[in-house]
Amino acid sequence: MKLFDFPEDVRPHLIPEPGGKMVYRCLGCRGEFPIETLLYTCPDCGQVLMIEDQDFDRIKKIPAPLWRRILDFRKAVKIPALSGIYLYHEFVGPVLPLDAVIYLGEGHTPVIAANAVLQEWVGVPFYFKNDGQNPSASFKDRGMASALSYINYLVRKGHAKNILAVCASTGDTSASAALYAAYLRPYVQSAVILPHQKVTPQQLSQPLGSGAAVFEIPGVFDDCMKIVEHLSSRYPVALLNSKNAWRILGQESYSFEIAQVFDYDVTDRVVVVPIGNAGNITAILSGFLKFFEAGIIKALPKVIGVQSEHADPVYRYYLEPDPKKRRFVPVAVRPSVAQAAMIGNPVSMPRVIHLVDRFNESAGRQRVFFIEVTEQEIMDCQLVANRNGHIVCTHGGESLAGLIRAVGAGIVSKSEIAVLDSTAHAIKFSGFQERYFSRTLAAEFNVETKPELVNAPVLIHPKGLKVPEPGKPLNGKDLDTFVETLSNTIAKKLNLKKTSTP
Repeated sequence: MKLFDFPEDVRPHLIPEPGGKMVYRCLGCRGEFPIETLLYTCPDCGQVLMIEDQDFDRIKKIPAPLWRRILDFRKAVKIPALSGIYLYHEFVGPVLPLDAVIYLGEGHTPVIAANAVLQEWVGVPFYFKNDGQNPSASFKDRGMASALSYINYLVRKGHAKNILAVCASTGDTSASAALYAAYLRPYVQSAVILPHQKVTPQQLSQPLGSGAAVFEIPGVFDDCMKIVEHLSSRYPVALLNSKNAWRILGQESYSFEIAQVFDYDVTDRVVVVPIGNAGNITAILSGFLKFFEAGIIKALPKVIGVQSEHADPVYRYYLEPDPKKRRFVPVAVRPSVAQAAMIGNPVSMPRVIHLVDRFNESAGRQRVFFIEVTEQEIMDCQLVANRNGHIVCTHGGESLAGLIRAVGAGIVSKSEIAVLDSTAHAIKFSGFQERYFSRTLAAEFNVETKPELVNAPVLIHPKGLKVPEPGKPLNGKDLDTFVETLSNTIAKKLNLKKTSTP
């Protein structure tokens, strides 16, 4: 559509201009800092930061019904910068001009309804939001589109140059960071630090293919994070983990998309998300709060954070019902099939505490809950989901296991509809499926293979039969015999009956 084809009341708002007044806000001392420099923690007290738009009231001046029309009509605008997460420009990065926005196809991932079999199995209607259909095949692209657009903005404004972007990762962050940094060559280079042999081969291939410098170290993700924090505090590097508040801004788009796909009515919706480093649940809470404060949604959904019992510091924190008695204690993680869950000291924990309180207070009741699941439940749920038409990763399995637990605990009722976060594409974690099927998962995962979920190829190669080979096809009677013999063998194994001939 051309601009003049849109309704008159919507037209002035379709192409956003830079605006707002964004600052870093410390969650500890409440200090305020300008965004013209790269900051990850408070220079005064060392606490993590959020990014605050001090001119958010300008958004409230636009009536909520008009906002809904603006966002819906904006989807028809043929401008790449508005095609992804910056469709919600005023809520994500209002200070950025559109020519600074990096768009590689991220955002607006499909929301797929579970089939009747799965819904009956779980007991409530639900959907998977397939964030594995982002460019690097994970939800991390939402945050990287924001963080790298901001870096692009700094470079264009002359506030930064020759940037080395670094991150610690269990796989998906490194793939996304390397991809988006590669798009900004030669001004941005990337380096990633991974825990040795704790990243799937598929994930490892991604930053290598994008040209990043890849370093593997002994230990787990938490150890990699310590290295990255040390580097960013002493050297001129751009940290791209979720400690970077611009990452959180981009991931808020997940909430905006859910609201929009359900016509801005999330009253009876339940959003289920694996916690990991706690950046995603932070962003989801923040995103829904923004839409709620702007009046775009009239109520806040339930949000359920899920953790494996092998890495459950957030779940343990909220086991204490009295907020005054809660104390956050990092945990030593054990191996998990949901590898991004292997984080015992989430960097975004202060954000979680802050936003959970705000979310529940704004709703006027408890709307955020935390669930713990087993490794067995995670793996089985992934396999069951994918046997019913989905492409969820192990973390999507973690979300499904969390929903089942939440239904059993009475947290989710049959009148509610859940949206589950499948954070990455199933193919990234296919190695766990292979080891499950072959019964070779290490004992430390605490996962037993269930025969009814195992699948394997069957070789059909009758003895004494001439078979085709590369460059040596069969012809004539030999080909007819080959086709007839193999077809009959396969039909027998599938219990097929011949159709009657007229």
